[in-house]
Amino acid sequence: MKPFAIDDIFEKRRPREFRRPVTGHEVARSAGVSQSAVSRVFTPGASVSVQTRAKVLAAATKLGYRPNLIASSLITGRSRIVGVVVPGLRNPFYAALVDALSEALSGRDYRVMLFTAWHGTSADPILDEILRYRLDALILVSAELSSRLAEECGEVGLPVVMVNRKTDSEAVSSVTGDNRAGAACIGSFLLAGSHRRFVFMAGLDSSSTSRDREAGFRERLLQAGAVPPLKVHGSYTVEVASRATRELLKARTRPDAIFCANDQMAMAAMDVARSEFGLDVGRELSIVGFDDTQLAASPAYRLTTFSQPVEKMVDNAVAILVDACNGRDLSTGPHIVGGRLVVRDSARLPPRGLSQVGGRTVWTQSAKQSID
Repeated sequence: MKPFAIDDIFEKRRPREFRRPVTGHEVARSAGVSQSAVSRVFTPGASVSVQTRAKVLAAATKLGYRPNLIASSLITGRSRIVGVVVPGLRNPFYAALVDALSEALSGRDYRVMLFTAWHGTSADPILDEILRYRLDALILVSAELSSRLAEECGEVGLPVVMVNRKTDSEAVSSVTGDNRAGAACIGSFLLAGSHRRFVFMAGLDSSSTSRDREAGFRERLLQAGAVPPLKVHGSYTVEVASRATRELLKARTRPDAIFCANDQMAMAAMDVARSEFGLDVGRELSIVGFDDTQLAASPAYRLTTFSQPVEKMVDNAVAILVDACNGRDLSTGPHIVGGRLVVRDSARLPPRGLSQVGGRTVWTQSAKQSID
């Protein structure tokens, strides 16, 4: 056996000799084509013959060539990078949205640069930083955008789409679920289940999503002559929602129905109701969420919730951005995607209106129920 030598270890750890990156000119010489032909082969959508493409790709593979995206962006003026601003990924709905956006954009040969703007703070400071990057477009997931920044993005030609949030600015497009109609549907569902003492657990008052859900819920209850819902704040977090639920259930007169502005708060409310107060959620207390996240269907919760079709929302947002990046006018204004009330075990069932759609139990309000 060869004796152990410390020099052998250091010899193995020595870095390999630096190798200069292969250039497009070298690929062009090897393939016998022009430099512009090489550029077209590695530019999505560019026109190039089958024979030329085959020769360039063969030469690139042989030489180990990788196109420099930064250099390409300087030539074309496009980075093929889309900035995505999200208020953290603790909420499973945001994580699902970002995952779907990344996949959909990748299919269009775009890449995502992720930025985090925490809940309860304006996105403007981080947007000031974002505008220093060479981005082709910007998607704001549940993040605020002031009119000033919206106008500034417009001035520099940066297309912006808000997803799961909207703004009053006419220069910005938004894609949301049907928040008002969905919340009104939840109100009708709870009324049909003979509930009488209602609570709305809000997210943030600055959130258009939470405001629209509150408005739809409240309007439906008032139309039916019911007592307006008590409003509490859950701030879209487990901690605050748990604290709010605890205070509600300590009261002498408890609510019999809590509509939470998202699933995360609804599941926190269920945990408190069951583990701290021993309540049978779905019989003694009904709790309904909004989003229909993956965890909502788990055996631990079986949460009744209004679904937001993530795939449709993402398809809408990506289509709007790609059109804008390709020189078409940005489709501004709100784009609303409908959903369904998915019924599971966390709320008392009404006698009518239930059906099976795509393997799920859903509730649909009839014309008679809407005027009762």
